[in-house]
Amino acid sequence: MSVSLKLKAASFLYGLGWKAAIPFLKKNDRLKEGFDRRTLKHSLPPRADVWIQAASAGEAKIASRIMENISMSSPTKFLLTTNTEQGLSELERTAYRLNPNPRNVSASATYFPFDSPEIARKALEAVCPKLVVLIETEIWPGFLSTCKELGVKVIIINGRMTTKSLAGYMALPDFFRSVAPEEILAISEDDATRFRTLFEIEKVSTMPNVKFDSTGTAAAVPYTANPLSSIFRPKTPFIILGSVRKEEESQVLKLAEGLKKERPKTVIGLFPRHMHRIDAWKKMLEDAGLPWVLRSEIDNTVPFGHVVLWDVFGEMQSAFSLARAAFIGGSLAPVGGQNFLEPLTHGITPVIGPYWSNFTWIGEDIFEKKLARQEEDWEGVLQGLLDISKRAFKPEKVKKDFEKYLEDMRGGTVAACEAIKRNI
Repeated sequence: MSVSLKLKAASFLYGLGWKAAIPFLKKNDRLKEGFDRRTLKHSLPPRADVWIQAASAGEAKIASRIMENISMSSPTKFLLTTNTEQGLSELERTAYRLNPNPRNVSASATYFPFDSPEIARKALEAVCPKLVVLIETEIWPGFLSTCKELGVKVIIINGRMTTKSLAGYMALPDFFRSVAPEEILAISEDDATRFRTLFEIEKVSTMPNVKFDSTGTAAAVPYTANPLSSIFRPKTPFIILGSVRKEEESQVLKLAEGLKKERPKTVIGLFPRHMHRIDAWKKMLEDAGLPWVLRSEIDNTVPFGHVVLWDVFGEMQSAFSLARAAFIGGSLAPVGGQNFLEPLTHGITPVIGPYWSNFTWIGEDIFEKKLARQEEDWEGVLQGLLDISKRAFKPEKVKKDFEKYLEDMRGGTVAACEAIKRNI
């Protein structure tokens, strides 16, 4: 069978797979939100000159930064899409803030359609973009093949790809070569090499990661101005266990027990990554005999020696300003890690476990310069938290060192904007 026939057969089978899967996807808790927009059941996305796809909240912030900085020579409409509810909230806020502006850009936001070739064609014919911009690793076979068929130019910016992902894509090398983007800007030479291996195109270069542009130290907030000062006594010994994922809960529970044993008066702020795990944490803390209180039920000051189970959104940044040390989760189980730069913006040295594949773009230097601390297991993390909380650098010194680290990392937003303008 010829290569072209193989590709057509693979595309046909891929489309059949989506048709079979879509009825079941409606039952998925994450995907049922915006399901009609993902399937284009009742409406089509609006026409736009440029379509930017950002997978979730992190990538949506990159899209937002681009939209807040790009200037066009003539009026240009952007369509911003994402796969998650959090990502859509970010993009909708960005689109709203853009109107009006003197930079000739406007935007609308919606969910990215399911990758069925039939749905992708319907969406692309409705939007009729001159350019599609994919952020990081948004390699959707149905969407890419339809872009190629319709002659829509595609670029990837802030590109990153793991060795594991490359191995998976290389199961269909002929297909990916046939749908290769026109240009790719990767965040490291290693990522660029992987993209070249997959797509076999020449126009692959590197750029600074846009995420560094949006990272900076926060202004010092006096204790009295902190929204959490009403529940924390001044100089409360406070340690954060933040963005904890389900897969690492048993190890994080050991961390909490170890902190309680070594520092009985310390208040532990426990922030589950997903709120539906609150009830499970209640039971775990009860079974372990650890005193705890729900954040939403605190109407006075937090008792020393208690775990605060955080069931309120949007307070982690304020909590960092009061903490002595912080563990950032997703790093004690192989789930990719969570962003551990956030504590640094408040002058807190973060501690993570061995898993941080989603954030390798930050670079090993951050550990070598002792701005962050990586440990091999929960016991190492416990010791790191104890060490830092006992002999922590002053927040202003941590912030100063972090700003110096960021100096050579910035410039990604400019590179991304230039790539869009030269390809449209």
